[in-house]
Amino acid sequence: MVFKSGHAADNLAAEVGRLRASRVMVIAAECESETAKKVSTGFDVALHYSDVSPHVPIAKAKAARAIASEYDIDLLVCIGGGSTTGLAKAIAMTTAIVAVPTTYAGSEGTNVWGLTANSRKLTGVDNRVLPVTVIYDAELTLSLPVQLSVASGLNALAHCVDSMWAPRADPINQAFASEGIRALASGLQAVVSDPAGIGGRERALYGAYLSAVAFASAGSGMHHKICHVLGGAYGMPHAQTHATVLPHVLAFNAQHAPEAEIRIAAAFGADSAVEGLDRLCSALGAPSALKEYGFDEAAIPEAARLILPAIPESNPHVVTIDDLERLLRAVWSGRPVEG
Repeated sequence: MVFKSGHAADNLAAEVGRLRASRVMVIAAECESETAKKVSTGFDVALHYSDVSPHVPIAKAKAARAIASEYDIDLLVCIGGGSTTGLAKAIAMTTAIVAVPTTYAGSEGTNVWGLTANSRKLTGVDNRVLPVTVIYDAELTLSLPVQLSVASGLNALAHCVDSMWAPRADPINQAFASEGIRALASGLQAVVSDPAGIGGRERALYGAYLSAVAFASAGSGMHHKICHVLGGAYGMPHAQTHATVLPHVLAFNAQHAPEAEIRIAAAFGADSAVEGLDRLCSALGAPSALKEYGFDEAAIPEAARLILPAIPESNPHVVTIDDLERLLRAVWSGRPVEG
């Protein structure tokens, strides 16, 4: 990991040289094209690629793999958020990745891949998709609007919270998650109060990296299983969905996981985990209702049926179909969080 604001181009050129890459494919969405060109000026680029979509539809993954093979690519450089990193991971079974994040998604720090096929999000773990280098530069996040910064940062914070009771949770990844919560809470509030400031964005990037390490180690918990279904089956926006679902899952689980609840509350500096997250979301003006993003209330029973089989046995509290329907109705409406 390389972490230095204002030096992404120099650091990226140095990594391309260190890896002795001669056929580099730079992946960046159209909205990041100028940033990508600026950051990749220090080396020869064989191919600029911009056909990026949320949740990595499998057809787009296959097309990107084919063109990478056609150009004999020996290094992928992904510049952008989680969708861009996700596409690089879909190609990376035989090609190394250097990731340059411009959001707080955290995908660059995990060996988890995700693809969407037939309205279902498929995920897996493979060390070949883990970037060999991650280049963090907070200046590259300055163009990320405040509300997208908030949603992206809360997505990272959801990695931390889920890591407290995921299938492989242990005191080490819980420690990473606790520090990630502290850094993200502080950093995101600074971003909201001073969007042009670098300090808050650096803390948010630091927290996002810790969240990714914790998540990769602990595995995927109840929160992520819900969000994978909502994203894959109903096309919900990734970051906003995570931000909206998180308070409800925390309220559902916290009372049944007292040790984790104490850790989360302490990280927020609050009397309880739910209070701490609620206070943060209020301060940030966080997304609160999925109906605002096009989720149809009539889809809730089907969504609950799709989610239930994916809930890990490690979840602190047994989950029923009725629990999921109540939770999803609260997520849809944005009504106050209930235990």
